[in-house]
Amino acid sequence: MDPLPHVIIFPFPAQGHVNSMLKLAHLLSLSNFDVTFLVTVDTHDRLLNHTDVLSRFGTGFHLQALPHGISMDGVNTRDGISMLYYSLNTIAKPFLREFIPNSSVTCLIVDGILSMAADVAEEINLPIIYFRTVSASSFWSYFCIPELIQAGELPLKENAKDLTLTKVKGMEDFLRGRDLPSFCQASDLTNPDFRIVMTDTRQTPRARGLILNTFEDLEGPILSQIRMVCLNVYTIGAVHAHLKAKLATKSTSSNSLWQEDESCMSWLDTQPPKSVIYVSFGSVAGLTKEELLEFWYGLVNSEQKFLWVMRPDLIIGHERKDEILVELEQGTKARGYMADWVPHEKVLAHRAIGGFLTHSGWNSTLESIVEGVPMICWPRFADQQVNSRFVGEVWKMGLDIKDTCDRDIIAISIRALMEKRNGEFSQRTEHMASLAKKAVNEGGSSYINLDRLIQDIRSMIPPHKHT
Repeated sequence: MDPLPHVIIFPFPAQGHVNSMLKLAHLLSLSNFDVTFLVTVDTHDRLLNHTDVLSRFGTGFHLQALPHGISMDGVNTRDGISMLYYSLNTIAKPFLREFIPNSSVTCLIVDGILSMAADVAEEINLPIIYFRTVSASSFWSYFCIPELIQAGELPLKENAKDLTLTKVKGMEDFLRGRDLPSFCQASDLTNPDFRIVMTDTRQTPRARGLILNTFEDLEGPILSQIRMVCLNVYTIGAVHAHLKAKLATKSTSSNSLWQEDESCMSWLDTQPPKSVIYVSFGSVAGLTKEELLEFWYGLVNSEQKFLWVMRPDLIIGHERKDEILVELEQGTKARGYMADWVPHEKVLAHRAIGGFLTHSGWNSTLESIVEGVPMICWPRFADQQVNSRFVGEVWKMGLDIKDTCDRDIIAISIRALMEKRNGEFSQRTEHMASLAKKAVNEGGSSYINLDRLIQDIRSMIPPHKHT
């Protein structure tokens, strides 16, 4: 009997990365793979507390905590990313050196911004495949940073944020300085966070292949650019839709690191179809008190119904439960619903949702596309700036209001999305939603690519392991 492939999957320790890579782990488990999933101690505990991850995957799945000392807690501080990388290098790297040889591993699937894991894999001659959890478009813009520097387009010059950049192939007609990932907008190119993202992205061709959570109909032109430098690309997205298709279910189980409040679903059940705008800025981004008030006034003044995810830590440096202005409280009672954290996929799939005000994280963007929900994009950092430009300018599935935070603009944008321009946006998102579903079903591009990934990993089992 042939041995089962054993894959170690190692995500960057943030909610969005863990979520999509855990969905890949589930897809591989369904193909009779043994999977070890490496997470930090706090992520390990949160997954056990808030999800059914162990019962869902079966006996071949193992959730493995890394040693203590690696945490996302300081990631929003000035040198947070570089401090996290330092702890990954000093704690996770030695752990991998010891752990992998004792585990008869076939292949390592690692987040593409963790090159320290690739170093270990190369030392012990273990095949490695990268998974970038961002869009193909933002990955490509990261990859092209050296060309932008060489052309003098980086660092961005003062007042040049609206100039079109010429050195990201495939995006020459529409990518502006303000659409670059946030790391690229630093005036200081020696910034450690910027250097880490640039160097780790540039060494992607070291791997046997690159997995992307996207599909050919969505990002085909950019994928053709990526394939010129990374010869083996597996587009298997949208992974959450792929998993739903394989499990033949309406929704996949949550991989949330927070307790979800399901009570909003009952409120949504009482609302007319496509009447509610869903508001969520993801799991990491914070707002200043001033920004929060602008959004709140914008939502109330738009006179649309809204469901707002108001994380307890959403306001930077403030308790959320400060005094609330009377007109906001009354407007919220009349038309709004607030919750600490919600079952995100279920909410986007609900018939009452007509629009999504989002931070443009890639998981949220894909989930919105799959459900045919138009977006208002207000990106904060990392890949979100690129994603929002594609939503607004290229795919034309919504509005990109980046770098503005004004209650009047917010109210006007919400009314445009939910009423005046809803027809045109809905038509485009619904068309792309049908292509997304086609991609993950039998014969679709993502279905074929996942199958190729599975066969390729099986072929990596050393001959002497076969009996």
